[in-house]
Amino acid sequence: MPSRRRFAPTIAACLGLALTVSGCASPIEPEQPGGSPTPSGAADGLLTTARPVTVLDDGSGAELCLGGVATSYPPQCGGPVLESWDWADHKGDFEEASGVRWGDFIIAGHYDGESGTFTPTEVSPRTDYDREKVEDTHDIDFSAPCPAPEGGWRVLDEERTTETTMDRVTSAARKLDGYAGLWLDQSPNPSDGDPEQPEEAMNDPRLTIINVRVTGDPAAAEAELRKVWGGMLCVTKAEHTSAELSTILDEIMDLPEVNPQEGGIRGAHSMLHSGVDEVTGVIELGVIYDDGSLQREFDERYGAGLVRVSSELRPVST
Repeated sequence: MPSRRRFAPTIAACLGLALTVSGCASPIEPEQPGGSPTPSGAADGLLTTARPVTVLDDGSGAELCLGGVATSYPPQCGGPVLESWDWADHKGDFEEASGVRWGDFIIAGHYDGESGTFTPTEVSPRTDYDREKVEDTHDIDFSAPCPAPEGGWRVLDEERTTETTMDRVTSAARKLDGYAGLWLDQSPNPSDGDPEQPEEAMNDPRLTIINVRVTGDPAAAEAELRKVWGGMLCVTKAEHTSAELSTILDEIMDLPEVNPQEGGIRGAHSMLHSGVDEVTGVIELGVIYDDGSLQREFDERYGAGLVRVSSELRPVST
């Protein structure tokens, strides 16, 4: 099983590798025609956050922050309104500053997508969270998909394996016809995953495999990139270009049921985050809750697996 890899924050931010939105192109024709996904309204059964999420109350009532949380002090976030929430029931498990209260909890209960409210039936503090019992669906495998060359991965030309040539090859890759994605595999680097190492050690071009995906001929693309890059390189075949996927994402974001224009977070399928994962060639869409109907609809429209819907709320295991 390939190991899970991460890249240093500076390179990730610069290259915008995973969950990025890039240019536009003609949309991919759906394999089967279908209408817009239909929200499920009030979710049947008991749902849970599965992982600890922030509950925040800025004085106007507690909200369940299922999306991003601003790292200000106090933090800022929003989400479904929590019905019957009483901070007195959670003493010692929350912070308070500038009139804002917040804490991280695992919450089970009933979600009403029409009203945008969540009614808790069971609340546990963050300290009760057992990560090992919850499948982590957010890890991305950055390992190079190419088999190791004969003799192993190695630099071919030291003079063309520098920070400057790395910048040039990543720029050249994005200009290739049929460009589909780019990411870095730093697994050859002994400093990989060690936060105590200096940034320069983790970002050494000589210990980095540059991975590029194209819809055209990988060999032709590799020959073009080799004009500027002498380091480790893996070029593989993709089905759709990054621009095509971004166009589909734009179409999805225009759907009112996943991106409501008014009324805040309403509807079970309200979008929390989205992007194009260039490593896997998949569109990622995070929503409050999907009972499976939204995933099925996108599978019918664009082909199975091209759009991956993740639900922040999940049915409680029985």
